[in-house]
Amino acid sequence: MSAPKTLEEIAEACPGTLAVAVRGSGAPGPAVNADVELPLASVGKLLLLAEVAMSLEGGILDAEEPVELVDDDYCGGSGLLLGLSQRRWTVGDLALLTAAVSDNTATNALLRRVGLDRVNAAAAALGLTRTRLLDRIREPRTPADPPTFALGTAGELAGLASLVGGGAGWQVQLREWMLANTDHGLVPALLRHDLEAAWLANKTGTDEGIRTDVGLMGEVAYAVLAHGPAGSEQALVHAVRQAGLFIARLRP
Repeated sequence: MSAPKTLEEIAEACPGTLAVAVRGSGAPGPAVNADVELPLASVGKLLLLAEVAMSLEGGILDAEEPVELVDDDYCGGSGLLLGLSQRRWTVGDLALLTAAVSDNTATNALLRRVGLDRVNAAAAALGLTRTRLLDRIREPRTPADPPTFALGTAGELAGLASLVGGGAGWQVQLREWMLANTDHGLVPALLRHDLEAAWLANKTGTDEGIRTDVGLMGEVAYAVLAHGPAGSEQALVHAVRQAGLFIARLRP
């Protein structure tokens, strides 16, 4: 199956909005709708993980600090903690579970420990002024709650992914967590790759009408956000995977 020649063609065929931004060696690359603000689903967890990684490097947090889960942390959807009996986990455990299996309960426990305002302040300091968390994870989300977990732009998120390729302690830690992600079903799904080769570090997000993927494919940083009407998820996945084929051609 051959990919369309341009990102514009891929976006035109998407039933909603497809936003893509690519960076190679830190420099901006091809993009479409890169400044459009879209819901992120679990890709927003990258902001929490970045703050935790920076706090670990700065000595504000300790990876071995125990965090006791409270009833309000527990949340359906993705993850493992909802089915496990242990209620005490370390900060490092919770971060790994958030990155590797997008655990909603681990996310809520970490966010309770760190605080929403601190996460958004750290994101803004990294240049993400329009990408932020609005709330904790909720299943279901009611009309009384904030409308979504997180909002952001592909351009800002590709910039964050590019930072993850750096050599500072927090960057290395965040990249290691992203390398543990088990969901390779979006941007890299149509590519041949060895899962043991550590060539992909990413975080995905899925919700009704939302399919998102942000990460590093080798040295290429990318953000692909797709948002459309409920019921369009299969077509959104197709658009994201086609964008993945396009991005793969940019790898050196």
